Amino acid sequence: MEKYSGRIYGLALSLTRNEDDAEDVLQETFLTVLRKLDTFEGRSSIYTWMHRIAANIALGKLRRQAAAPDVDISTEDFQNLAAPLPGSWRTGDPFTGESPEYLREAIDKAAGSLPENLRLVFLLRDVEGLSTRETAAALGITPSNVKVRLMRARIQLRNSLAHIYRPIEGQS
Repeated sequence: MEKYSGRIYGLALSLTRNEDDAEDVLQETFLTVLRKLDTFEGRSSIYTWMHRIAANIALGKLRRQAAAPDVDISTEDFQNLAAPLPGSWRTGDPFTGESPEYLREAIDKAAGSLPENLRLVFLLRDVEGLSTRETAAALGITPSNVKVRLMRARIQLRNSLAHIYRPIEGQS
């Protein structure tokens, strides 16, 4: 539990976007692991198996609550994200000022707007660092499907974040 609880909680929080729900998912995940440990076949790592359980529990919780997240980013939100921050990399040095927090918030917001199936693949592959095969096993889909969903997620994220990456004057 100590080894994986932080990562499982992080995944649950990313999916549910609610600390209480994430804690519930974490607890239910470990209870399920304990109850079903004898069914673990070892075809994937224990970590991958636990991620699949956690993801299924979180998604089930969202479905039961009828609150599968549909985040619409308003024009005002986009304008706020696009406004340069004083001292940020868009007005000077890319590694100074508030840019790390600003960029993290923008990425979180854009990732939150992805459809559930794309967001889950993006989180497992690019955020959690699972391999394509581990992600496929965790989600019960084929590796090819993981690659397609990841490509679509990255394209949508690139398009959502394109306004941040406009060139600074004098640079190409």
